[in-house]
Amino acid sequence: MRTRPVLVYDGDCGFCTASATLVRRRFGSFCDVVSWQSADLDALGVRREQAEYEALWISPCGVVHGGAQAVARLLRSAGMPWRIAGAVLTLPPVRWLAHAVYRMVADNRHRLPGPAVCAAPAPRPAVRGAVNADGQEEEERGEEVELR
Repeated sequence: MRTRPVLVYDGDCGFCTASATLVRRRFGSFCDVVSWQSADLDALGVRREQAEYEALWISPCGVVHGGAQAVARLLRSAGMPWRIAGAVLTLPPVRWLAHAVYRMVADNRHRLPGPAVCAAPAPRPAVRGAVNADGQEEEERGEEVELR
């Protein structure tokens, strides 16, 4: 059984990664922060679809909270003054508004600023005189750098 809560986030999202880095710096002493892509989701008791849809807060006893309520649980666990903000996020009508704002941010997270993060393989540089799939000669390109 885990002894610390776990925050699961989308490691392919720059905004999510930047947010997770902030959480690690400020609150990492009392929780584990892991991307769903590198987490053992089965051991955490969550489905991939859940983790792709929203951030998850998993308590040491296995209770899962998602989205705005995951953020609220994180804040409530962080001590004062964060605990007050987390508690407020659980109260109606703030809870309903928090859910709507969370969904808007989550649905547009790949448009938000954050470090360049991508799980897609980096494009291979073209070689002078190489022929592409359409039978056309490709131009010479400079060296391409993979961002991580």
